[in-house]
Formats: sequence, C-alpha cells, structure tokens
Amino acid sequence: MADVKEKLEQGYIQARMIIELAGKPKEHVENTLKQYVEHIKKNESFEIVSETFGDVREVEDLWATYVELDLLAKDIPSLIGFCFDYMPSSIEIIEPKEMRIKDNEFTTIMNDLQGKLHRLDMAVKKLNNENKFLQKNSYGLATNFMAVLLRMGSRKVEELSKISGMSKEDLEGFLEKLIKQGLVKKEGDSYIWNKKDDQREKQS
Repeated sequence: MADVKEKLEQGYIQARMIIELAGKPKEHVENTLKQYVEHIKKNESFEIVSETFGDVREVEDLWATYVELDLLAKDIPSLIGFCFDYMPSSIEIIEPKEMRIKDNEFTTIMNDLQGKLHRLDMAVKKLNNENKFLQKNSYGLATNFMAVLLRMGSRKVEELSKISGMSKEDLEGFLEKLIKQGLVKKEGDSYIWNKKDDQREKQS
C-alpha cells in the first residue's frame, strides 16, 4: 500500500473513483475489470491505496460490475489522462483541497486534451462511414432478396415477413421505399415486382 502522506507531500493527488464495466459472458467481465486494475498498478504515474470490487449482476441481458479505487495520481495531467483512458463513472478529489497549476502545465493538458478529442473524432467518423457502408450493403441485399421473391409472384406482407425474418412493421416501411423507387407495386394487399423496372434493366 502506498504511503499516502508521503505521496501527497510529493505533489500527488488523491482521488476516489468508480470504474464500471458491462458485457458478456460473466467471467469475461470479471476478468477484464481485474486486468484494468492490474494495468493501472503497472503505471508509474499512479498508486492504488485501496480497491473494492462490486458483485457481478445481470442487467438487461448483460453482466455488470464495478470497482471503487482510492488512487494517487502523480499530477493533474496524469489524472486527466486516467479519466480519458479508463472513463470512470464518478470521481471525487480527496486531497489536496486546493490545487494550483502552472501555465506550461495547463498548456500541456490542453494540447493533450485536443489530441485525445481529435483521435476520438476520427474514430467516430470512421465508425459512421463503416456504418453507412454496412447499411448500404444491407439495403442492397434486402432489395435483391425482395426482387427474387416478388418476381416469383405476388405476396402479402405477412408471407414476406415469415420468409425474410423481418418484422411486419419494418418490412412495410422497406417496401414503401421500394415502391417510391418504382421497384415494387402494391395491388390490393399484395406486393409484386415492377416489370417496367425489368425492362429498364434490359435496356441499360
């Protein structure tokens, strides 16, 4: 255990924080959180005074747990970096009661913060682009699947839902888009593939 008083005299910051984790299976969640704590212990910028692991409980089909840490951080930049790396759900500064920061330290913090935010922004944009790509491909696959089914003959939405596995509500919205594109026609309570579209495909 770290000598708290000695570390505080050296300029360390004492904070109490909670790190939460959720996922599955149960064993993976437990082991991952313990690995987090072991990883923190290996970092020379931190000293763990105490650690208290919570019970693992099932929440909405996931397993969730937490660890409460009494932690000593070397300085303010280290503490801020900890928050970005481990994303604690709550943090309470215990000591010192007041903190002063030099202009060059604050500049370092701001530059580091900007760098982390930039990387986060790039990651979000990458995920958005990948999501758009997947949505486009999924829409194309679903359209081709409907084309195969409806070229075989007219079908009601209940039948299409049973074959495709899509809910009736989602399927009706999807078919409405295909109707607006001129790919599908609705006759009564049945849907058919638009043969005019086939003619356009042959001419193109």
